Amino acid sequence: MLKTRITEGLPHPLGATWDGLGVNFALFSAHATRVELCLFDANGVRELERIDLPEYTDEVWHGYLPDARPGTVYAYRVHGPYDPASGHRCNHHKLLLDPYAKAHVGQLRWGPEVYGYRLETGDDATFDDRDSSGLMPKCRVIDPAFTWGRDQPPRVPWEQTIVYEAHVRGFTKLHPAIPRALRGTFAGFANESVVQYLKNLGITTVELLPVHAFINDSTLLEKGLTNYWGYNSIGFFASDQRYSSIASTAEFKAMVAHLHAAGLELVLDVVYNHTAEGNERGPTLSFRGIDNASYYRLPDNKRHYINDTGTGNTLNLSHPRVLQMVTDSLRYWVQEMHVDGFRFDLATILGREPYGFDEGGGFLDSCRQDPVLSSVKLIAEPWDCGPGGYQVGGFPPGWAEWNDRFRDTVRSYWKGDDGMVPDMARRLCASADIFSRRGRRPWASVNFITAHDGFTLTDVVSYNTKHNEANGEDNRDGHSHNCSWNFGVEGESGDPEVRELRERQKRNMTATLLLSQGTPMLLAGDEFGRTQGGNNNAYCQDNEVSWVDWNIDAAGEKLSAFTRRLIALRRTYPILRRGRFFTGGFNEALGVKDVTWVKATGEEMRRRDWESPAIRCFGMLMDGRAQATGIQRAASDETLLLVLNAHHGMVQFTLPDSQGGRHWSALFDTSVPCNELAAAQEAFGIHDQYAVTSRSAVLFALQR
Repeated sequence: MLKTRITEGLPHPLGATWDGLGVNFALFSAHATRVELCLFDANGVRELERIDLPEYTDEVWHGYLPDARPGTVYAYRVHGPYDPASGHRCNHHKLLLDPYAKAHVGQLRWGPEVYGYRLETGDDATFDDRDSSGLMPKCRVIDPAFTWGRDQPPRVPWEQTIVYEAHVRGFTKLHPAIPRALRGTFAGFANESVVQYLKNLGITTVELLPVHAFINDSTLLEKGLTNYWGYNSIGFFASDQRYSSIASTAEFKAMVAHLHAAGLELVLDVVYNHTAEGNERGPTLSFRGIDNASYYRLPDNKRHYINDTGTGNTLNLSHPRVLQMVTDSLRYWVQEMHVDGFRFDLATILGREPYGFDEGGGFLDSCRQDPVLSSVKLIAEPWDCGPGGYQVGGFPPGWAEWNDRFRDTVRSYWKGDDGMVPDMARRLCASADIFSRRGRRPWASVNFITAHDGFTLTDVVSYNTKHNEANGEDNRDGHSHNCSWNFGVEGESGDPEVRELRERQKRNMTATLLLSQGTPMLLAGDEFGRTQGGNNNAYCQDNEVSWVDWNIDAAGEKLSAFTRRLIALRRTYPILRRGRFFTGGFNEALGVKDVTWVKATGEEMRRRDWESPAIRCFGMLMDGRAQATGIQRAASDETLLLVLNAHHGMVQFTLPDSQGGRHWSALFDTSVPCNELAAAQEAFGIHDQYAVTSRSAVLFALQR
């Protein structure tokens, strides 16, 4: 290919775009003085040619190569100011990844050459003239063609959504039904046995931990560890090669198509708050060398970085071109890759402007008005470590949010902490105290007991303290506030009584999660008791600590059956997934309340009951006849009673009266180890007493 073959091309779209005849290259940089396009052999090892991009339009460097084709391997060198004190770090000796690259080739190899300054001096204001090309991954031009056939997004209504958080590698690495060569890959996740397992479990929506191209931190590699979770992105359009068995975007697309064919949605956990380049002492891999002052938030001393993420840098979504890159990336994954939504890591940062968090900020407004993005599921992790970083309930309409208040309250209640009943009642009602504003609905509260970050469900009932020694940080990393209880034995126990109590507590918390209003999220493997041995920060454990063990024991099979039963009940009874918040208000026409809180005597709870720290047993009476859906519901709609008992002793609970009811039927009782089908749906009369076992939950249905 000759340099003379390049023509001016177009400044849009950004990235490398094949049009069937050639490839258009376009790169934004407001401060570059010259941009070289570097072409490599198919393996990204040998540089073939450097070509200056000939045109500069609206701060975009661009050129068109008529002879280029899909498979072309490329990267950039950007000439411009190297003035760290002014926020500029261009260094043309450093090969740079295209922020819009759809595929990467090779992995980063760490060495002093990948730093823009002389690493050995420790002074980031110095200038390093060693070439980084031999250590850098490169970019590949893709052919986006894929035969989607009749693929359609399932578009599961929020009220029916049950999220299942999983890691594409960890979920499939030990799965016996997946061919070994495909384990840990998108193809493995698309395996029929995996898809059918998810379908049979009853979940509706898979949420995958980050799949964007990411970098393994040098400090982890030096310890023999790796960035397993992948929250260290370096490319927002490319999936990480480590999850592909073939060098093609088709593998990811095929996975999506298989999930959709089974009626399952796919949501991606995405990290647009920072990049893998770290702080001023980090490597120069892409954004830093292209236009540091535009891509990153810089303080008054522009040599440094604003670090609201705790990772060294923060993307500057207040800049229009950075905002464009993020929204372009999101639309690409929806339109080209057919994903159904996103969970945004440290999403408060995405809504933070220079003056602070703003629910009407540029990024949040962009998503809300965008015809593509406003039609998919948007889930925020509503906190970060920056000023005003905790924003649970603070996101605008159209967004769902992870609700850590639900996690902590449910764990503390079942642990037996004093005074938890009032807060527990709020969490059962989709945390209306937090989310009921601006017309938001109960689904805005994404309820979870566990997630990738923290203890698994089994570990919540098996460990009092974290055990992260394997992470190489002397157990200093990870949260210490786990609201967990080990029942007197730290870790595994052979005591039958301890084991039975732990299994019951797992059933209690799973039942609370799946019977609460809002959107439930399960952590992969919790449904059959997966453990991480007490590690509550397994971000660097790409091994059996994090991988799902599919050798499920008898207790795990029972818990799995119980979980499926709960999901089936949630689907059977719409009152468990209402589209509007409970109000506790009285329906004059029918003479009923939508929700009534009942104490063990069968009477409605009064102020003194709510204020008593000793109360740990109460009932939630949900009357379906009073549902405020905007459409008059039939008077025969279901009425359910959920009774929770966190006392260490049995409680005789008097079943309350409800107009028109003949008797109550017990749908499940968590004191029964495996009640998959509630085979003995015993009938109990109005005002009968039901012996609620210590630390257990019971669900009743009223028969009219």
